[in-house]
Amino acid sequence: MKLSTGVEWALHSCVSLSQSREPVPAARLATLHGTPPAYLAKHLQALSRAGIVHSTAGHVGGYELTRPAARISALEVVRAIDGGEPAYRCTEIRQRGPLALPAERCERSCAIARAMAAAEEAWADALRQVTIADLAARIDADSGGTAMGAVSRWLAAARPESGQE
Repeated sequence: MKLSTGVEWALHSCVSLSQSREPVPAARLATLHGTPPAYLAKHLQALSRAGIVHSTAGHVGGYELTRPAARISALEVVRAIDGGEPAYRCTEIRQRGPLALPAERCERSCAIARAMAAAEEAWADALRQVTIADLAARIDADSGGTAMGAVSRWLAAARPESGQE
């Protein structure tokens, strides 16, 4: 299964937003992650349509999470960006070719389709169990406990009231 780069950017953006007490402009998130601003803005809009983030306009506008990070799953973010279509689509190849089975013998999904569906469900279940808060904690642990504090300070340093940006 291949996910778009937008999934990575959206997950990192959600983790970063979980560290801010104020809305964060899309351009600020793009700078933080070194991503193209217009492309990241497109993904933030997809997150907004999915109800994961919302935007506020104005002098101190930007994006913020719609609910606590502990209540947003990684699967929600993945589906907001890449959609919910299954990775595997059975085309009933067993009904084609010289040994084709008649449709009435194909009432049940084939073993391959069942195996692929089970694997996809296991993948979805694993991502459903991981929240944005879990990811933030794991990223922080990987950094020796410094990453999330650094993100929070960096995002706060350029707020309009601080006279920067």
